[in-house]
Amino acid sequence: MLTENFKNKKIFKILTNTFVLIFIPFLIWMLFFDDNSYLIHRKFDKEIEDLENTISYYKTKIAEDKAIIKKLEDSLQLERFAREKYLMKKENEDIYIIEFDTVDKHE
Repeated sequence: MLTENFKNKKIFKILTNTFVLIFIPFLIWMLFFDDNSYLIHRKFDKEIEDLENTISYYKTKIAEDKAIIKKLEDSLQLERFAREKYLMKKENEDIYIIEFDTVDKHE
């Protein structure tokens, strides 16, 4: 009697339907185990997002470098850049590098 009441319930009829019995394993397979699963697509979407962020970063760096190159066409700017960045000097000059200690010694 209990099993007959259970068999007459609507949820039991839906879950024992042939289409549902085929669709549920198919859905589980497609979401988790297939080569084109949802998890793999999510991983690829994250990778695409990271690569797009990298592309935008390098595009801004290229724009900055082009601006620096344009600025360095002036010989005075080129000399200033060489002195500051690479510590270059003329033959008759001496360079003194002054470093400041930024660590507090009040311990």
